[in-house]
Amino acid sequence: MPIRMPNWLLIVVACLLFSAPGAAEQKKTLGQWDVHYIVVNTAFLTPQVAQAYGIVRSKYSALVNISVLDKQNQQAQNVDITGTATNLLGKQHALAFRKVEEGEAIYYLANIAFDDMETFRFVIDIKRGSASHTLKFQQKLYAE
Repeated sequence: MPIRMPNWLLIVVACLLFSAPGAAEQKKTLGQWDVHYIVVNTAFLTPQVAQAYGIVRSKYSALVNISVLDKQNQQAQNVDITGTATNLLGKQHALAFRKVEEGEAIYYLANIAFDDMETFRFVIDIKRGSASHTLKFQQKLYAE
């Protein structure tokens, strides 16, 4: 069941995501989708927000946030999303995404534990009907 997030929480999360050092949102166009993604240290979330949405808050935990929009009309897409994060030593972590809906917006969130200055290669598989695309990116994570 999707989680409903109040508007005030979206504002708090957006402010934290865009004010966090090195946590700029990124976008890739995959077929008919614009896929927005960001990975941010959860220490920037307030304890209340983290508890309310089951987010592990730690300087050694990051939040992966993915949103998928239709490239033409920019409407949020309801998709199936799975993924992995693999560090440079080859240790693979499965990402357990959960869907969060707020009005017209849909976000897919997953937590990942990390060591300071650990680099991960993220592979995110996105599917909707017969459409399927893979988002790949690499990011170094820092304990803040």
